[in-house]
This record gives sequence, structure tokens and C-alpha cells, in this order.
Amino acid sequence: MEKVLTTLAILLCLISCLSVECRKMINPHRNLLANGLGLTPAMGWNSWNRFGCNINETLIKETADAIVSTGLAELGYQYVNLDDCWAEYNRTPKGEVVGNYKTFPSGIKALADYVHSKGLKLGIYSSAGDRTCSTGMPGSLGYEYVDAQTFASWGIDYLKYDNCYNRNIDPQVRYPVMTKALRQAGRPIYYSLCEWGQSNVATWAAGVGNSWRTTGDIVDKWDSMIGIMDQNDGNARYAKPGGWNDPDMLEVGNGGMTHDEYIVHFSLWALAKAPLIIGCDVRTITKEVKDIIGNEEVIAVNQDPLGVQGKKVMKDGNLEVWAGPLCPGSKVVILLNRDSQESSSITATWEDVGLPRHTSVEVRDLWKHETLKGNSTGSLTATVGPHSCKMFILKPLVGT
Repeated sequence: MEKVLTTLAILLCLISCLSVECRKMINPHRNLLANGLGLTPAMGWNSWNRFGCNINETLIKETADAIVSTGLAELGYQYVNLDDCWAEYNRTPKGEVVGNYKTFPSGIKALADYVHSKGLKLGIYSSAGDRTCSTGMPGSLGYEYVDAQTFASWGIDYLKYDNCYNRNIDPQVRYPVMTKALRQAGRPIYYSLCEWGQSNVATWAAGVGNSWRTTGDIVDKWDSMIGIMDQNDGNARYAKPGGWNDPDMLEVGNGGMTHDEYIVHFSLWALAKAPLIIGCDVRTITKEVKDIIGNEEVIAVNQDPLGVQGKKVMKDGNLEVWAGPLCPGSKVVILLNRDSQESSSITATWEDVGLPRHTSVEVRDLWKHETLKGNSTGSLTATVGPHSCKMFILKPLVGT
């Protein structure tokens, strides 16, 4: 059903797209992966950023419950993903990987059944190496077909595939083996490559996975977050429906950044069409955090069916403009102040964001949830606080 609805959204976008630019941006002949997943960036939750190896089936069930009860599921957060540390250290005599008997006593299939009963999907973790990164549980190198069949039999919907203990084998050799194994497993499984961006992964991964990590691991600090987005920005042209650049998971709500910094974090990830994989404790989420990750207008930017990654279009010291196209013919614009002390006035010109000079637009503020009075022509200016941003949609008015 999800695939059908998303495909219909893309078709409606094609039909309603009035501007020449929008028609140029959409290519109906894009070569999507055979699994048909990832037509828009994945949305969900992952255990690692908040819990590390301290996971068990009770935590995962309670998290699934909370994703539903908080309304996050209705907003599109559908994947509940186990990261490292879920498995026993050794395979069975048949070569199969199994869940840790102490922390997941009911087994992974039973957990998948529970998550599915909530209308959500279960994700799992492995590595394209002999062992995984943190606990040294079995990796999938050499066991790709066995593991893919096991995951499918459990009802797994998403695989995060890491890069540790890889024997120095070229990732372009290792990762496609799992692609083939998943395609033969008989179940559509979203394939997330966690290759860390070490081999220009964005240039070759579109035919291999649904998303690919373009950077090292994120840390819940401003410098890490903003530096990762700078690095990810250089790969913007490779993102498209079915395959997305992944600058790592979201840290919103984990306590290492300020409220304004988390708004920057979420805004940039949305504009960059990054997977929105939250990592806070959803069971105890505050209204302040929920208002960030639950901002429907910002989520809509991320899930826009045009599927074009926004990017940095102007830089003047610590002041930046990020922008990208939306269907049908609108623009999303972020005014970003990277200075840690001073507020500043930032201007985005129509030339910066890709609009004809004399176009008149309606301006929608996505964080204030209000449409600005009057219309703008030629440029947009706003005062932005330190380590903060403002995010707008510019909607061209008919006849301009």
C-alpha cells in the first residue's frame, strides 16, 4: 500500500507540475531498485544514538508502542530499527545468526510480529565484514544469502549494513552481494549501506542500496552535526527517489545540543532529503522535542515526491542560504546563521534559490506555521539568531 500511495503522489506531482523547471527536474524513467522501496526518504527510529548496546525486546516493544501513541507513526515514522548488539556471538551449526537469548528471549521473529501488529516495520543491523562494529557479533561477509533468507523469514523490513572487519575488500565488491541476496530472499527489505562515505559511495550506490552513508558517525554536538551536513552537501546530485544520501541518524532530543541547534539539525536533514531516523527515547519524549520531529510542514519537505536534494547556494562567512526545488514549482529555503554569538540579517535572492528575478511569491514560515503578510519579489530577508535558522517555502504566484 505504501508503494502504491507514494507512486500515486509522484504521478500527481507530475500532473500538477506547472513550471518548466519542475518538469525538467522529474524524470519518470529513473531506474529505481528492484525492491521498489525508498521512493521518499525512510522515516523511523534506531536504537543506537540513545541506547547503544543496552537494548532488549522490552525496550523495542515499548518504543513501538510510543511511536504509535505519540502520533509519530501517523506522521510517517514507520521503521523500528535494531542496531548493533542484538545477536548471539556465534552462529548455529547451520551457519545461521540468532537473537541474543537473554535480551531477546522471544526471538526476533516474535518481535517483528509484535512491531507489525502496531502497523510498523522492524529493521535489523549487520556488517559487510566478519564481525559487527561494537560487540563483535557475527557479520554477514560470506553469509549474505544465509542472512538475507533468515531476515526475510523473520519478517525484517530494513537492513542497516555496516563496514567493520571488512578484510580490506573493496566495498563495491562486498555491498552488491547483499543486494543480490536480499533480492532473492522473497521479501522487500529496505537496504541501508553504512559504508561511511569512504569510497565515494554516492557515485556508485544508487544501483546497490536505498540509501548510503556519506559520512562518519554523528555526535550529538553542533560541530559534528553541521560538519556532517557540509560533507553530505557535495553529493546532492546523486540523490533521487529510490536512493538517498544518508548523513547519519538524527540526534534531536538526546541532550547534546540546544533547542535552536536541533531545529537546524532537523531542518537541514529535511531539506537534504536525508532519511529521518530519530534516535531519542520516544517513551519519554518532551513536547519540545515532539514539536521538532513532529513538524508536519518540515516533514513534507523531506517527503516531497519530486525527490531533489536541496543544497547550500550562498555563503557569506557564517551566514548561509540553503535551497532546493519542490513540486509543483515551489522552493524550500533555509537561512542559516552558523555564528555562535551574534544574530544577523540574512538575504536569499531569487538568483540564489533559482527563481526568475521578477517572480512574486507567497512565503510560508515552516517553524512559525504562518504565511507572511504580503508577497515577496526578488529576495527574502530575515534576522536569524546564533546557531539558528529560519525555514520557508516560496510559492510562485500564478501570472508572475
